[in-house]
Amino acid sequence: MSSLLSPAPRRETLGANVLFQIKELLLTGQLLPGEQLSLRSTAEALGVSVMPVREAVYQLVADQALEVAPNRSVRVPLMSAGQFQEITQIRLQIEGYAVEQAAQHSPPELIAALRRLNDQLSLAMEAAGENKAAVVLLNKELHFLVYAAAGMPMLVKMIESLWLKIGPVLNYDLRAGSERTRKKIAVEHHARMIAALERGDARLAREALHSDIESAFKHILAKQFSS
Repeated sequence: MSSLLSPAPRRETLGANVLFQIKELLLTGQLLPGEQLSLRSTAEALGVSVMPVREAVYQLVADQALEVAPNRSVRVPLMSAGQFQEITQIRLQIEGYAVEQAAQHSPPELIAALRRLNDQLSLAMEAAGENKAAVVLLNKELHFLVYAAAGMPMLVKMIESLWLKIGPVLNYDLRAGSERTRKKIAVEHHARMIAALERGDARLAREALHSDIESAFKHILAKQFSS
């Protein structure tokens, strides 16, 4: 995990940067369910003392994005199929609302930026090798660029909170290079959503987002939670 972190730039407060980097690992599924987070190793990777790492980690514990195990180690929580389904249902409502609002605030430069990201996502899905970290990062960047366009910062924070909880399983198919990735299913849904945003069609934009979320949900439920 420490190889995914980079030293904190001094122009930012250490605490804010440490929190940001650990959040990114969770949001993009680079930390797996049940994986332990070493405070000392994380501090060394970031080039900071253990104190700001401890503060960031325990803030995430309070947000239920991380948990303290019985042996006092800090780890990514495991998620049941029921919890995954519940969070997905909440995401459909909240993220769907954000997309509807974004449809009213989608200038040409936003549409162009979204199309660039989706094109980059498509190319990343074609890249050789099993490491699909770029796919996961681009997918997250595209989604949150849309949500930010809603112009509702508190709504974006709510969405981030959901992604922090679900991130370790949310990107299962993207990270693993599944059939959905090879067929670029997410790229197709994104293209439909972007086209609807360009036309200011809130209903179709929401439907495209729902298709994206639901197709990933069904795939992950079958692959990760089937017994």
